[in-house]
Amino acid sequence: MTVHEVFARAAAQWPDRPFMEVLPRTAAVYGIAAEEITYDDAMDEVDHWADRLSDAGYGAGMRIAMLLENRPVYFLILLAANRLGASVVPINPDLRAAELEYMFGHAEPALIITIPDRKTDLQAALSAAGVRAKAITIMDALPAPRRDAVTAHLRDDPAQREAAMLYTSGTTGQPKGCVLNNTYFTELGLNYVGMGGIAALRQEGERMITPLPLFHMNAMCFSFMGMLQVGGCLIVVDRFHPSTWWDDVRDARATCLHYLGVMPSILMGMPETPQDRAHDVRFGFGAGIDPKLHAAFEDRFGIPLCEGWAMTETGAGATISNQAHDRLVGHSSLGPVPDWLEVRLVDAQGNDVPHGDPGELLVRRKEGDPRKGFFTEYFKNEAATAEAWAEGWFHTGDVVRMGEGGNVFFVDRRKNVIRRSGENIAAVEVESVLMRHPDISAAGVAAVPDDIRGDEVFACLTVADPSQAKAEELAQWALTQMAYYKVPGYIAFVPALPLTATQKIQRRDLKQQAIALLDDPATVDLRSLKKRQA
Repeated sequence: MTVHEVFARAAAQWPDRPFMEVLPRTAAVYGIAAEEITYDDAMDEVDHWADRLSDAGYGAGMRIAMLLENRPVYFLILLAANRLGASVVPINPDLRAAELEYMFGHAEPALIITIPDRKTDLQAALSAAGVRAKAITIMDALPAPRRDAVTAHLRDDPAQREAAMLYTSGTTGQPKGCVLNNTYFTELGLNYVGMGGIAALRQEGERMITPLPLFHMNAMCFSFMGMLQVGGCLIVVDRFHPSTWWDDVRDARATCLHYLGVMPSILMGMPETPQDRAHDVRFGFGAGIDPKLHAAFEDRFGIPLCEGWAMTETGAGATISNQAHDRLVGHSSLGPVPDWLEVRLVDAQGNDVPHGDPGELLVRRKEGDPRKGFFTEYFKNEAATAEAWAEGWFHTGDVVRMGEGGNVFFVDRRKNVIRRSGENIAAVEVESVLMRHPDISAAGVAAVPDDIRGDEVFACLTVADPSQAKAEELAQWALTQMAYYKVPGYIAFVPALPLTATQKIQRRDLKQQAIALLDDPATVDLRSLKKRQA
């Protein structure tokens, strides 16, 4: 089935049920109505958008990029595009000039639909990328598609057609465009419904609240498709607001919620109140909670938290989760390997490691198509796709170990990725942007520990005139070029970077150097500058 067909089936079965709800606080942020939208009402809006797009000339194989934050219209346009065989490309609102120019030049969208405040800079990025498409708002008339607007691979089987392309942090260069087909979406919904245990979705009255962004697969695919499968209501808030989070949960009458690891840490730091358990939530599902806080969080708020593992590339093809009642709380357990998934743990040379030793996680489906539910490909990058699937296994880059009872325990990331507040940041991408500045002759970026955000971005830079003022100037410039969370939180000026004989950065030495420089008085702390821009 396609995404639209799953939605149409749910709308036919449960027309009067709530499909989505916009809470008052989210409505006030976005300047839209606070309302509950039924499946029947949503179907009317989806048909309206599909007719508008079709009448303007949009159809199969075209990509429609969207910067709509967490507004409900995002899902309506996604469904409308899917009905026509078109694909959507979500845009992270935090991206800035250099990132947008790359994305548009790579994806070659036929149209961009955005919020009014971003229309001008998105149009400028399109022009800089040489893409003759238009950036419009939802109130504007639809322009005709540009010439050569069909850029997605057309496939005869609707289930295999591209439904979306999401950009992930590249570890060796620019972000990669992950092509996700309809089966990717539908398998995620079926996977969620089939989990059972603590995270079992009910067939009636399920209400899920999530603050996670719609440009990530979790909220866009996992939460959304799970609710479609059971006729549930999805409540997407604009973002995570710690001081009003539990008020939103209560106002939403939420029965389940999604989280990232930074959220429980922040909530545990808030003052205790008699209302901590005044909610209807049966479970939370997410990833990355501090093991030391896991049991205490559940005891204080009365919610079991189910940790899970997946990647944009793996989708439902290789989800691991610990929703069983015996979840080994506080031990970084991702849960047991499901019986439909085949895994290997290998060392740096590709050899299987002894049971109990850490190794890189390799995954594939056991029966039938080993790639079912996974991403289709990295767009315009056959070599990277082949490398990811070397020898018939998907190489995750995550290091885990196998424990008692077949439980998987997360250890580390082999890839050169910085994990800050749930966002994956490629050190190479940050370095490439920094090197555009004329005053920087060398740049090396590494992760350093952060008590709240997990990791922080640390940059070792070589410049002619090092000073605190220069560090602040470089950080302010970087904020105009890339998303705020990628900008270095610390800058240390160094005479040279640790390099190999072939002039490549010695990543292990750089990371050790960054950690050592954290306590150096000359290191400039720039974390206060890293704020989400309006």
